[in-house]
Amino acid sequence: MAPKYKVSEEQLESLIHGYCRDLTALAREKRFDKITGRDKEIELTTLILLQKGRKNVILLAPAGVGKTALVVGLAQQVAAGTVPEYLQNARVLEIDLASMSAGTSSISEFQGRFIPLVKGIAERYHDPSQPKYILFIDEIHTIMPSCDGSAYAGLSEVMKPYLTVGDINIIGATTKDEFRIYVAPDPAMDRRFQKVELSVPDDAATLHILEAIKGGYEKHHGITIPTDICKLIIKLTSEHMRKRNQPDKSIIVMDGACAKEVLDHGRGGTLSKDSVYWLVSAETGIHKAAFDE
Repeated sequence: MAPKYKVSEEQLESLIHGYCRDLTALAREKRFDKITGRDKEIELTTLILLQKGRKNVILLAPAGVGKTALVVGLAQQVAAGTVPEYLQNARVLEIDLASMSAGTSSISEFQGRFIPLVKGIAERYHDPSQPKYILFIDEIHTIMPSCDGSAYAGLSEVMKPYLTVGDINIIGATTKDEFRIYVAPDPAMDRRFQKVELSVPDDAATLHILEAIKGGYEKHHGITIPTDICKLIIKLTSEHMRKRNQPDKSIIVMDGACAKEVLDHGRGGTLSKDSVYWLVSAETGIHKAAFDE
């Protein structure tokens, strides 16, 4: 006889559809650029998820370094079937806390949406006929009770019982400082997560990333992006956008410069220095003449 769950399949799927992004489904549809340069961190994340005890992950890195990209990379590996048997056909779900809280008038109403989602996943955890569910929570520090001003503060208390018995897999993402201020002081949360730190890629690693993903931008914009232009983008962003991190700032500039090129010259050409200079100038306020060598 099929097991009876308190949260039905229909209800669970409705919650997932309404409040989550199914990253594995999107990966199967080739909706993401290929994630590169994070193989070691993805392997470490997978290793943690396979464990029996502390099988939850906290990704620690500054903004723009690629915490969400790492989770997408894991989803791509699941979609490709290149993960261990335990994680085959897993569903990597990014919880959209903003949409979950939209329209609610109280924390109890908000938790009334969150609890059935977690409960439905937890009660299926030990059923071998069910896929493993991996919940991704970006900015996970915002669910801590001490995070004043957050609409999600206190949600960690709802999750603790499920974390304690080990019936859910969570990947959280935040910065080192926010982890230290909000998560680490709570021993119950701290000890149930293992940390994976992501370093900021250097210029060489950033070039490798741009070269790996530029095909998707070339297809979208209908222009060619030469390697020397990628190197120029990295040089300018490293020198003039120091408060932001690679690879995010170079990807943003590459995309915006391509749009500027198409706006000025149409599709079918090659990304030029002038478009890159214009975009970096727009982002930094520095006159584009200062970039010309």
